[in-house]
Amino acid sequence: MAISEMMVYHRDQCWDRYFLIFINDLDYGISNWILTFADDTKIFGSITSEKDIVSLQKDLGRLIQWADEWLMMFNTSKCKVMHFGKKELNSVDYYMSDQCLTSVTEEKDLGVVVSSDMKSSQQCNQSYSKASRMLAMINCTIVYKNSENLLRLYKSLVRPHLEYCTAAWSPHYIKDRVLPEKVQQRFTRMVPGLKKLPYEERLSELELWTMEERRVRADLIEVFKMVRELSAIKLETFFQLDSNGRTRGHQWKLKKRHRNTDLRQFFSERVINIWNSLDKDTVAAASVNSFKGRLQNMRNKDESAFGLQWTNQL
Repeated sequence: MAISEMMVYHRDQCWDRYFLIFINDLDYGISNWILTFADDTKIFGSITSEKDIVSLQKDLGRLIQWADEWLMMFNTSKCKVMHFGKKELNSVDYYMSDQCLTSVTEEKDLGVVVSSDMKSSQQCNQSYSKASRMLAMINCTIVYKNSENLLRLYKSLVRPHLEYCTAAWSPHYIKDRVLPEKVQQRFTRMVPGLKKLPYEERLSELELWTMEERRVRADLIEVFKMVRELSAIKLETFFQLDSNGRTRGHQWKLKKRHRNTDLRQFFSERVINIWNSLDKDTVAAASVNSFKGRLQNMRNKDESAFGLQWTNQL
């Protein structure tokens, strides 16, 4: 049985590699951005003129030509177009195999709901619903409830729904930021002996961070991975180092740019201030786990380091 399972696992690995080799030239001749993950393909570009429209349509034609040549056809009924921005050029129709692609305002991509207005409300509602259902299942099925068992179940089954890929969709509006916190509030009330305590005291007893603190922590960890070249994404993709010669703080300070208010909700903008405020010892951590530990020590010394003041307004 063990040999059979090993053979199946090895065969699956081989097929994955063969597939990657097979589609290796999919982007040949494509002038716009193209991203592939497994059997999903995304192509996108900035549309500022009629020339850009023609370029994007030609790239779609090249994809169809590749599919015809290698007998791996795209399912055009599942292909969608999403327009970002308010320009009139964004209302243009695009075609694949003479079929007009459906235009949508939101679409799920790798588990995250992407909206044409770049807001995360739908993703927040989705994660809140999934986490709430899982928490309700735990509450109904677990008879012997103690803090140790409930914490393990919460961290493994509930919280991942609230934290999945938050660097891409971290909520900006208070109505959205409250939702993940409500789930954790309900969980802390489930623990015997803590129901009547204030939320902050319940968190302290269970040694939990608020959900907003966890999101800030996740953002900082992503930046740390980029700085240490532990991520596939290069630091220059989102940030520019501040080279004005100031000696205060650490050497990896990021340059802050003047942006429209709506853009400050994105990862590349919201994390700059908190990252620049970190001390030298924290940023100088040798590994990701070491960095996490130093963030924990930083929070233990100052509970307001990651936004606890806002939580008090709940």
